[in-house]
Amino acid sequence: MARTAASRGLRRIEETSAGGLVVDAAVHPPVAALIGRHDRRGRLLWSLPKGHLEPGESFEQTAIREVAEETGITGSIVAPLGTIDFWFVAEGRRIHKTVHHFLLRASTGTLSDADPEVSEVAWVPLELLPQRLAYADERELVERVPELLSGSA
Repeated sequence: MARTAASRGLRRIEETSAGGLVVDAAVHPPVAALIGRHDRRGRLLWSLPKGHLEPGESFEQTAIREVAEETGITGSIVAPLGTIDFWFVAEGRRIHKTVHHFLLRASTGTLSDADPEVSEVAWVPLELLPQRLAYADERELVERVPELLSGSA
């Protein structure tokens, strides 16, 4: 990839996060919790909850914690969904971020947008996830959810 003038001289940082999609399959149709955040233009963008690993945490532990913090729902890991990586520039740094995603089955909690990083949370029917998710790479990850849920029943 060619470097642009804006990226020359920027310090490169590697970041790793984990998160996932928590599903309540006890209701019909099954629903999944998404988070909404406002971008710089004020648009509400829906995505999967995710966040940084804390020292000593595994990807799975981080996913469970971050999903609970950002949605209010505690879940247990069903299966890995996949890994996404992307680049962005922030605060004078060029950041390469890798996010490990997991499918979780909801166990306890009440949907909540109490986390200050989250503008809104919503239960979304599984079949509507592709239309609601703002990012193509996350839409690709959730395509496997019905198959993974049927295999874990």
